Amino acid sequence: MKNQRKEDFQTGFLPTLSVRRGAAAVEFYKKAFGAEVLFCLTDPDGSVVAELSINGAHFLVADESPEHENFSPETLGGSTIRMGLVVADPDTVAKQAIAAGAEEIYPVADQDYGYRLGRIKDPFGHHWEICRKL
Repeated sequence: MKNQRKEDFQTGFLPTLSVRRGAAAVEFYKKAFGAEVLFCLTDPDGSVVAELSINGAHFLVADESPEHENFSPETLGGSTIRMGLVVADPDTVAKQAIAAGAEEIYPVADQDYGYRLGRIKDPFGHHWEICRKL
């Protein structure tokens, strides 16, 4: 495989969500957000590392590995990051996620800082802010 030329390369972020029950997490993100699985590796012990895409926005899901200091929110008792998911229709996406098993933290509403935004917590402890600019 050939590397891209430096001048053609665009820097980006590729967050990794550490979870317990990685295979179940992949299924949840497919159902909740319509995520597409780009690749999924499963170890003999059942642990998963998968790259997902939600309408072109990529992220990884991996079973936690305490030996590498990668802990899930369930292990930590909370999450250290909020995932912002910018979509055309945050109301519909938030409702779909809740129907798939997410917990509503606060409903989607117009915010004073210029976003229509609501927050959910997925079944694996990660917080998602579903939003769009007003």
